[in-house]
Amino acid sequence: MAMKKELLAPAGDIEAGYAALYYGADAVYLGLKQFSARATANNFDAQELNEFTGYAHSLGKKVFVTINTVLQESELPDLIKNLQICRAAKVDALIVQDLGVVRVVKKYFPEIALHASTQMAVHNKEGALALQKLGFERVVLARELTRKEIEEIAKIENLELECFIHGALCYSYSGICQFSSITEGRSANRGKCMYPCRAEFVKDGKNSHCFSMKDLALEEDVLQLPVYSLKIEGRKKNALYVAAVVDYYRRILNGEKNLANRADNIKQIFARPWCKFHFNGRDKMVIDRNYVGHRGLEIGKIEEITGRKIIFTPNHKIARHDGLQIEIPGEEKPWGFSLQNLRVGGKNVFEAEKGIKVEVTIPYTEFKIKVGMPIYLASSSEVKGAYDYKKPKPKEFWQKPAIEIKVKVEPGKVVATAMDKQSEIEGNFATAQNVAKVSEAIEKAFSKTGEVKFDLGNLVIENKSELFVPVSMLNELRRDLYAKIELKPDNIIIDKPNARKLPEKWRWIVKIDNAEKCQKLDLRLIDEIIYLISEKSLIEDINSLPKEKVRIAIPTVCRDVVKMKQKIDVLLAKGYKKWEIGNYWGLSVLPENETDISFDSMIYMLNTQAIAMAKDMGVSRVTLSVEDVLDNIKELSKKASLPVVFTVYQNIPLFTSAVCVRDNDCKNCDKKLKWSELENAGKKYLVKSENCLTEVYSKEPFCAVNALAELTVEYAKADFCHIDYSADEVAEIWQKLWRGEKPVGTQSANLYRKII
Repeated sequence: MAMKKELLAPAGDIEAGYAALYYGADAVYLGLKQFSARATANNFDAQELNEFTGYAHSLGKKVFVTINTVLQESELPDLIKNLQICRAAKVDALIVQDLGVVRVVKKYFPEIALHASTQMAVHNKEGALALQKLGFERVVLARELTRKEIEEIAKIENLELECFIHGALCYSYSGICQFSSITEGRSANRGKCMYPCRAEFVKDGKNSHCFSMKDLALEEDVLQLPVYSLKIEGRKKNALYVAAVVDYYRRILNGEKNLANRADNIKQIFARPWCKFHFNGRDKMVIDRNYVGHRGLEIGKIEEITGRKIIFTPNHKIARHDGLQIEIPGEEKPWGFSLQNLRVGGKNVFEAEKGIKVEVTIPYTEFKIKVGMPIYLASSSEVKGAYDYKKPKPKEFWQKPAIEIKVKVEPGKVVATAMDKQSEIEGNFATAQNVAKVSEAIEKAFSKTGEVKFDLGNLVIENKSELFVPVSMLNELRRDLYAKIELKPDNIIIDKPNARKLPEKWRWIVKIDNAEKCQKLDLRLIDEIIYLISEKSLIEDINSLPKEKVRIAIPTVCRDVVKMKQKIDVLLAKGYKKWEIGNYWGLSVLPENETDISFDSMIYMLNTQAIAMAKDMGVSRVTLSVEDVLDNIKELSKKASLPVVFTVYQNIPLFTSAVCVRDNDCKNCDKKLKWSELENAGKKYLVKSENCLTEVYSKEPFCAVNALAELTVEYAKADFCHIDYSADEVAEIWQKLWRGEKPVGTQSANLYRKII
């Protein structure tokens, strides 16, 4: 029997949510005004969330809220407010990234299920297992996975999996991208991505959008996905787009065929060129190198040009006021215009069916329009009116909290209490002829909640003397009590984890991926050497280092865990007990209670709750984020409950991608290490590609050595990985760092910014 699948739709606002439900979504995911990875979407306020969730539940549908950014320390009180909003609205789950959020939810809101965001970069079975152990009911997988990899992860029992099936793609693994943050001060991990991947770069003397991804569209291949939830991307899209995409995939899941017209509708609303990413195996044709943005549906090519008139034969119906676009070589975006003049056979017409030659007058433009250029239908009046949907009346599904009321009937008075409020009314009450009817009258009176912000929950009636109370008095008692009740959120104050003993002075760590890099260092001054291994690392190289000082680091991304595990097991057998991980998969391959595990900066630590969660997990120390600002870092360095590593030097990976940047075809690629250089707006970047993995670095290394004196951290780390430093270069840079000097040509990233 085929697995029942959940169709999960995005909602950037309440209208998109209503459209999603109407066209067949089983669940909707959305964000609040804070802590959403789509911070620039409209998102939901408390009332909208409450009403929408109530409506969804009335249809048997679910609502998931994205609190999937990383939080700074000062934002923890606001996190509590947002979680209380979610609890009051009775949402079905939270989609999260930050370990601090995980800890707060587990401790104070345990009734809300946790889903691991794609921002946690789960890209192998081991990563999924680690998060399941942390208490996640569902894991949203990285978009980069192939069908075979997804099938392997799907073997995990009692864990729901969620996969993206349609929408925009990121060039980098989500959650590992730091390009927007480091270059623009707008962090994708904080929901503020500036999409620098869509920019045009100069590569090998040519302009190219070498990181600009096509859109994902699995279409009928969704039927092959062995996962529970099928996720549509698009919280920044409007209700029309959401309606069309949900309708399309609902029909596919229902077994309908011949849906090309429905796919065409989507392309007219919004679409870059479509691809299946790596679903059927690694694919290089997933980059849209020449153009960015919405293209539309290709409907023909220019056949003739006469003055400002173009003639072509559309393969799709068109009408006046539709939007057309023409691709202009050398321009980043297609040139578009509204179709105001349409002629067929020399006569003006309002619309033209496909297959009929048409004449269109184009607006004046400086672009050179040529025969053969493709024409796109980028906006259709007909499609805009094709997706009506129903929605409830305002406040129709408002969910009031239910409160307990106690009514005590005594000789001479009746007392009603609720929460911390009390009302009473005095009177001479006769013995009731039918005490059951008195109870019915009390229940009926107190059920009249009217315009108050709560409903009657449990009603406790005590009438030991079996007295009769007039209805008029019960109504008066109810009105007085209900007027006194004030609904307030729980006064939750997050616990402050016990801070560790603050160090008098930091010690030094050097991180390398080749032992030759530290040949000219005075290792007596260095407390620890972190050695980043890869598939090609030689054990002999590691053995050349003083074992008592070595900590082994494993890669953040690993698509072949079997091979890497073999190397890890050899090193474990040789007695290497200290390890560093930059992704959750490392927790599953290292033996529990037998190793000393530290977190690298790719497991983001921007608040004390995240650090406390790491401590709860048995981690020995954490590395603060290189994205963070100095004010927040100062606070964490004092309050952290674990020893802290502060990175003072690093070539920060801006992108880590499963998309190859090389121009050659895959068949003839040797997959060996290759470096390229890119430039955009005067900034230069280094691109490293090897074995189908691409990493992008700024040519200006990050340096924060000037800030060390302001911090109370256990370790200062100088990271020389990834870039081909010579032993002399490492020694020269290290000596400057040791003296507290900032090497020339470095940058401070977000350190001295106030907000990211």
